[in-house]
Amino acid sequence: MKVIFDIQHLYYLPQYLPVIDALKQHKTDIELIAYKTDDNDLNRIVENALNDTQLTYKIVGNWQDALAHYVTQKADWIVFGNAVSDLEQLHSVSKTVLMQHGVGPKSCYYDVSKNPTTVRFVEGEKRRANLQAMFPKGNFVDSGYAKLDPAINRTSLKLSLSALGLDENKPTILYAPTFYPSSIELFSANFANDFADYNIILKPHFFSLTKPRYTKQKAILESWAASENVYLAGVDEYNLLEFMAISDVMLSDASSAIFEFAALDKPVIWCDFYKLRWGYRGIFSFRFKKRIDESITVFHELCDRAASYQALGEVVANAVKNPQIKQSIRKQICDEYVGKLDGKSAERICDYLISH
Repeated sequence: MKVIFDIQHLYYLPQYLPVIDALKQHKTDIELIAYKTDDNDLNRIVENALNDTQLTYKIVGNWQDALAHYVTQKADWIVFGNAVSDLEQLHSVSKTVLMQHGVGPKSCYYDVSKNPTTVRFVEGEKRRANLQAMFPKGNFVDSGYAKLDPAINRTSLKLSLSALGLDENKPTILYAPTFYPSSIELFSANFANDFADYNIILKPHFFSLTKPRYTKQKAILESWAASENVYLAGVDEYNLLEFMAISDVMLSDASSAIFEFAALDKPVIWCDFYKLRWGYRGIFSFRFKKRIDESITVFHELCDRAASYQALGEVVANAVKNPQIKQSIRKQICDEYVGKLDGKSAERICDYLISH
């Protein structure tokens, strides 16, 4: 059996790796496909990450090049981390999989199934039922979120605070904002000093560090990173899970990372303040609501909410001191939105691919 994994962006890879490891046990022929960008430094980082997997890989120029390769290869399965076009042509030679790269509240979680792959693996019965109701002809399988398997099984996570130059005796904040809508621009320039009693790990979305549109976000992050209690993860450090494992509390905004960290039974603080483009404000606020679907209301239950940067200090201190407060609600919500947390999600996906 041959399986190809389509890596549109490097941050898709952590979602695939547990499944790849499971498939290796069955002597599966595995190939990785990545995409060349206009950024030579980023291309080098991607190539290094692919080399680290010790798998066969190919870097293509664009989707049309990838499509031509897929049609030629006639693999049993092609795995995608986001919606793609030309499915009808692909299905003439291969079966397709969607493993959506995030589990958060953005409406795109549902929208990507408008053009159905052969199967989509989803996280939790609630999400599966919602998708099945929206797309009755779709094939949705509740596998759980494979990305979390290494953390649950405590495998392949070797990072330490000291290795990052941080203080092992301080509690650690992981700030993992998304790129849009983001809270980064509304944080204080004195963030590092305001939280000097904590280690701060900055793990922004890939786009905040690589896309020209978000250069202001990158500049803010780099200014904080000049402080000795702050570590800014580089583009090559693409696996957020490594940083989750060594952190005590996470700050985030409208990011799927909130569900991931909560699934590890750790407290999350929802930064419910965003820098919105003018086209998302006032009379255009419906665009913001459309981008962030109704499930964002779950954040109110799952997280400790900070309505402004000024509120963060007290909220962080309380979460670090009392991490167990929302333990039961974390379990309940993660059962619905992340699915099974038994460390066997990748196995279930592997078993399905082999048997179908």
